[in-house]
Amino acid sequence: MDASIIVCTYSRAESLRDTLRALRALEAPASLLWEVIVVDNNSGDHTRAVVEDAQRDWPLLRYEFETQQGLSHARNHGIACARGEVLLFTDDDVLPEPDWLEATLEGLAKYQADACGGYIAPIWESPPPAWLTERFYGFLAVRTDRSDDYMIAKPSQAPFGANMAFRKSVFDRVGPFDARRGRKGKVLAGGEDIELFERVLAAGLRAVFLGQTRVHHKVEAYRCTKRYLRRWRYQSSRNLAITKGITGDRRLLNIPLYLFPQLARATVRTVTGHFTLPADEAFFREMLVCHFLGTMQGLFTARGKAGHG
Repeated sequence: MDASIIVCTYSRAESLRDTLRALRALEAPASLLWEVIVVDNNSGDHTRAVVEDAQRDWPLLRYEFETQQGLSHARNHGIACARGEVLLFTDDDVLPEPDWLEATLEGLAKYQADACGGYIAPIWESPPPAWLTERFYGFLAVRTDRSDDYMIAKPSQAPFGANMAFRKSVFDRVGPFDARRGRKGKVLAGGEDIELFERVLAAGLRAVFLGQTRVHHKVEAYRCTKRYLRRWRYQSSRNLAITKGITGDRRLLNIPLYLFPQLARATVRTVTGHFTLPADEAFFREMLVCHFLGTMQGLFTARGKAGHG
């Protein structure tokens, strides 16, 4: 088997149906042998029926069920049962372009790379508000800043899960996704992709961004709100603090003392920014306050555990 496409899903049956249609329409050479694996992570809707309906005339579409809640658990399930030499990941709210599979495999071969990511364009359910500029696209798993090819040299350049691929041997070398990280049900969190690429780069493996491997990511209207982005930043920072910790010897309730004045300064800057700065910069400052609050909550929750990260 040349490739396995892994789609992890949670209670988005109709959106998943669109994704499967796009995957079924992929244009690839007849000699290329590939499969699609849908990993259902305890969906509460008719997800299984959607997959079974598509399976009637699609023998290489597989349905798997993962009982442990969490995107990383679901991805690791897909890795364990995949038969392809290359594993491509996308999401249940994403529509890959017809040449996505072929372009990804060709790009990995061209650069002799072990892992890659690609361009992610937004499909806006409704026009985004004026304050939602490109500086916030990363929070929405949208990546449109570059369309060229370049080597990934640091974890901050890590691809997003909507469009990434690995040779299966990578997971034998560096291990699977960290199941402590990533989204779990309706709890927003991230960082699992970056952490995996930290291990990939530390192992001396090659990773590349392929500007012409493209997918389109649905962005619902509710995600284009300040309320959603505050929640995303807070919960992601809380999860990161719990799983990774933070340095600092002098602590109160497991929170390094230097975080308290940093939070105070960030709060003052946020308040003044709302009166003096453009809307996007003012809200970006507010997101920093959410980061500090989430970090402090996570450290407080993790108190008593050995080590401080």
